[in-house]
Amino acid sequence: MDIAIIGAGRVGSTLGRGLAAAGHTIHYARREPGPVPDRLAHERATAGSTEEVVGRSEVVLLATPWAAAEAAVSGVDFAGRALLDATNPIGPGMVLTHGHTDSGAEQVQRWAPTAKVVKVFNTTGMENMANPRYPTGASMMLACGDDADALATAVRLATDLGFDAHPFGALASARLLEPFAMVWIRLAMIHGHGRGFAFGMLRR
Repeated sequence: MDIAIIGAGRVGSTLGRGLAAAGHTIHYARREPGPVPDRLAHERATAGSTEEVVGRSEVVLLATPWAAAEAAVSGVDFAGRALLDATNPIGPGMVLTHGHTDSGAEQVQRWAPTAKVVKVFNTTGMENMANPRYPTGASMMLACGDDADALATAVRLATDLGFDAHPFGALASARLLEPFAMVWIRLAMIHGHGRGFAFGMLRR
């Protein structure tokens, strides 16, 4: 599958490398021409403008900081493609800017009305994106979206990365997934657990 990644920082490049290793072709969006950074120069990877990489991809992944998300997707014609939203709407003071009656994912959908937005990859750190497998099982990844095919694609790609991935309902369910991401962030950054842990689903 051809996948465009908007936001080629640490999160975007980590997901890109993992998806490339799983056999997908990655197209990184770059705002400025010039030499491609080493983190993006891997097998099965290309780079170009946002319009170029979206045009040659089947799926788009948004991995920018929240403050850059609106500018990254506004005015882009996604032509009905799935837009996998890995962002969290975190503002100053490390608090969510959306919640309870709205979500960042729903805001992204308003900014990108020609896309089929799916919230996914937002509830864990990039270390788990690079390797979601633990001795006791795989890290859980939930995805939510209004379009059934786009949601299935997100679950498939998360599974390709090694996650224990599951659908989690309509896009409005991001109102739960984004606060859930803050649980991981606070455990890692404030409560001293570090970044080497993940949430999993236990079964009897």
